[in-house]
Amino acid sequence: MQKIKVVSFEEINLNTPLWNAIEDLGFIQATPIQVQAFPAIMSGKDVIGIAQTGTGKTLAYLMPLLRQLKFSNQKHPRILILVPTRELVLQVVSEVEKLTKYMDVRFEGVFGGTNIKTQGQRVYDGIDVLVATPGRLIDLTLTGVLRLKSIQKVVIDEVDEMLNLGFRHQLVNVIDLLPERRQNLMFSATLSTEVDELINDFFHEPLKVQVAELGSPIEKIKQIAYHLPNFNTKVNLLEMFLKEHDEMEKMLVFVGNKKLADRIHDTIGNKFPGQVTVIHSNKAQNTRINAIKRFESGENRVLIATDIAGRGLDFENVTHVINFDTPEVPGDYIHRIGRTGRADKEGIAITFVNEVEQELQMAIEQFMKKPINVEPLPENLKISESYTEDERPTLFDKNYLREATIKGSKGAFHEKKEKNMQVNSGSPSKKRKKR
Repeated sequence: MQKIKVVSFEEINLNTPLWNAIEDLGFIQATPIQVQAFPAIMSGKDVIGIAQTGTGKTLAYLMPLLRQLKFSNQKHPRILILVPTRELVLQVVSEVEKLTKYMDVRFEGVFGGTNIKTQGQRVYDGIDVLVATPGRLIDLTLTGVLRLKSIQKVVIDEVDEMLNLGFRHQLVNVIDLLPERRQNLMFSATLSTEVDELINDFFHEPLKVQVAELGSPIEKIKQIAYHLPNFNTKVNLLEMFLKEHDEMEKMLVFVGNKKLADRIHDTIGNKFPGQVTVIHSNKAQNTRINAIKRFESGENRVLIATDIAGRGLDFENVTHVINFDTPEVPGDYIHRIGRTGRADKEGIAITFVNEVEQELQMAIEQFMKKPINVEPLPENLKISESYTEDERPTLFDKNYLREATIKGSKGAFHEKKEKNMQVNSGSPSKKRKKR
């Protein structure tokens, strides 16, 4: 794979309205994925874009699509962008709004959990660009207010996560509704076997744009791990960070599920009033949007998020990403830590690892081909001997809590035997459904 030099937006074939919008945003240099994807998409061929989280994938496909979009009074959308979550719909719509400041482009974002009649009316009134989650898109087509016969370009964004969430059947149904003559674009940070199957089924001789080795973390992110025995000790360390480290100005805390997110919020929220907020799929849509706004503005110092809720969120100046638990899939670790160290800035990613999770740390390190530095625990950290019902350490006794065992750890990284070298590089693969 050939490295590409980052160039100025002036060197990309933007029209005047797009260039003025880019200038208003204060962008000067295009990222490698934007430089490579622009001519590939402009060629009209199907394109597969692979790049790390935080490298500008959204603009990479929006700029050439909007560059080619001509004014029209027709009612039905011509560009369809499919994304896995409501948060990502809002983010992409926000980017479209910024880029079309000097253009006459109608756009709308649709997703579940809100009034379908209101969304349907806006779609029926006429749009050029539609950003949607697969479920709500199908719902709108079934009502008859949305017709996809005029779609010329379709983007599947964060496709690995879409498949991981079980959207393959819906995705296939949407694709079957589209006109045969169209341009297909797919953008993601990771690939999996199931993604490859989707490409083989629906893409025609696609151009592949890949600007970073699959699985390699962003080099500007400093990666640290702490080996901790249990949930309560992890909470104690997180509280210590909040009390003693003022440089941790904007902390994004990732967890694997909604129950854990709420438990952490309930545990530390009252101790740090006005500093901590939480988002996950069980929260009302307005609650989630307001939490994101408060974190973005700096009103809240800490945002606790599940992988699904945090997928695709693009925050500025996140100083620290905290992996409260260790992701089971190495690709998810890359997505998480990519929330910091964005826009050429340095960042710090800290992972809390209990004994059971050390195996997951090893898989991540093998995937990245580099170790995560294990730091000694702070001397004043309170080590809890209390375990939650969910925790299943293999050494459930006081020897497990010995200071030497934890502080003396050299980390989980070592060469695996050849038979154990395979790791999942993306989302868990599911059996292919027959159509």
